[in-house]
Amino acid sequence: MNQRTLLITLTGPDRPGVTSRLFTVLAGFPVTVADVEQVVIRKRLTLGVLVSYAGGPSTGTGGTIGGLWTAVEQVAADLDMDLELTTGTESKEKRRRGRLHITVLGSPLLPSAMAGIAGRIAASGANIDRIERLSSYPVTCIEMAVSGADPVSLRVELAAEAHLQQVDVAVQRWGIHRRGKRLIVMDVDSTLIQGEVIELLARHAGNLEEVARVTEEAMRGELDFTESLTRRVALLEGLPEEVFEKVTKEVLLTPGARTLVRTLKRLDYRFAIVSGGFTQITDSLVADLGIDYSAANTLEVIDGRLTGRVIGEVIDRPGKARALERFALQSGIPLSQTVAIGDGANDLDMLATAGLGIAFNAKPVVRRAADTAVTVPYLDSILYLLGISREEVEAADAEDGLTES
Repeated sequence: MNQRTLLITLTGPDRPGVTSRLFTVLAGFPVTVADVEQVVIRKRLTLGVLVSYAGGPSTGTGGTIGGLWTAVEQVAADLDMDLELTTGTESKEKRRRGRLHITVLGSPLLPSAMAGIAGRIAASGANIDRIERLSSYPVTCIEMAVSGADPVSLRVELAAEAHLQQVDVAVQRWGIHRRGKRLIVMDVDSTLIQGEVIELLARHAGNLEEVARVTEEAMRGELDFTESLTRRVALLEGLPEEVFEKVTKEVLLTPGARTLVRTLKRLDYRFAIVSGGFTQITDSLVADLGIDYSAANTLEVIDGRLTGRVIGEVIDRPGKARALERFALQSGIPLSQTVAIGDGANDLDMLATAGLGIAFNAKPVVRRAADTAVTVPYLDSILYLLGISREEVEAADAEDGLTES
């Protein structure tokens, strides 16, 4: 006997008991639940229920399903909701291949951006299976489940559309990996914190302009990082070591940094910082934020003054990638489950080594090379790329009696 389906769609004001009322009615008929979806937007509910039943002479408009049809219409009338009923034949169609998570961030997010992105997805032959909002402020984040797509070509298409629409779009493979424990490895200067520590030090040395110029060249990839570090550190020679305490107080976290770290630590993620900056400053960040691993350069101090040199291994571009690999090994997390976040050319190897490389307010060369880019100024927007909604973050903070920072 053929299996038939009935799609019941109720739309109207959200209120307690709508779902219960509908399923109570359905329980009185010989049907099985095949699918359910429900969404509430601005207190307006859309509830879709797909039921299946055995087709036959007794299931026509005057038979069993005809009675169900009448009963559902009565539910809609009692609740003052709009009703749509659609019959069909149960499909055994296989799920389409190439399933992806597409995350869109905008501040603001305009209809034209969504139209452009949806158009590119359709033109690629892919289908949007589901859309969910992860955040409405301070940025709007929409996540789509897409099937039937080639991830490589679609990523290229959506990157072009994102640039055109001035939004951020991330394309990630579908799967349970996003729910697993992961290692987050983050750059420090202009990523975890605002600005560059070496420029704060240079201000005290009276060499800010020259140091800032060399820093910019290095971050754009125009100058070897080790060479640039040597040149800049030499300009700090003679500074008293008391400057570290002063600069530590001047460091400002990027908006959303505490929320990002706090939320991921709740989920048993491991968190690391890898910096071309200096341990004399990053050590305080480790203690303040509860960071698990860290690697940074160390400024040499003799007789209470900076010598203008660094000691030990230089944490340069390849050094950052090595640190990520070392931390992954120590935490027992495969590289495929690591996330690297950075903004400068010296982060490129680290971003390429990680399972997911995110360019955060980065230089153009970094945005082009990373798996995805975030250009909004809120570090906790990274959470949305991991499938974590703002509502979930705020609920967890409220349970702990905390406020966002």
